[in-house]
Amino acid sequence: MEESRRAHIAIAGWACTTLCLVSCAAAFSHGASLSACTDMMPRHLRMQLHSPSNNYVTVHTNMSFYFPGNKVPVTVRSTRDFMGFLLQARKVSNDEVAGTFVFIPPGSKLLTCFEDGDTVTHSDKSLKRNLSFVWKAPDQPIGDIKFFISVVQSYFVYWAKIESTVVAQRGQN
Repeated sequence: MEESRRAHIAIAGWACTTLCLVSCAAAFSHGASLSACTDMMPRHLRMQLHSPSNNYVTVHTNMSFYFPGNKVPVTVRSTRDFMGFLLQARKVSNDEVAGTFVFIPPGSKLLTCFEDGDTVTHSDKSLKRNLSFVWKAPDQPIGDIKFFISVVQSYFVYWAKIESTVVAQRGQN
């Protein structure tokens, strides 16, 4: 009788764990949650952070400077497939999220962290490698910016806040 009870408890525990993992995976399969807006960290269970310096992903733009109101192309390149991401532009001066994305690729969607369209995340679990975006600077001066991306390779492996080089602000419109 005791052996049967232990078997039922083990099966119930396994079922609860599996259900939790499946529901948590499903919760993030359509994009990052708003809780990731500030620190850009995925909220998956038991995730393993990898050092940004050892990543296989780069985020860059072909522009070294911009003017207020300009549109800036942003490219994400990877040597390996990944499933999820969170992309933002941030002010160098205070790390605040800035600007809006006006073009995003298939498999992604806009997220409103602090302003409409200031963040982009994945919209499905399709494998991704090379992505192109267009970011629009605010009409008012905000200073130099950097682009940051967090990438989820699998449910358990991610890289957080991989950064671009500085894109300097020049003058007024």
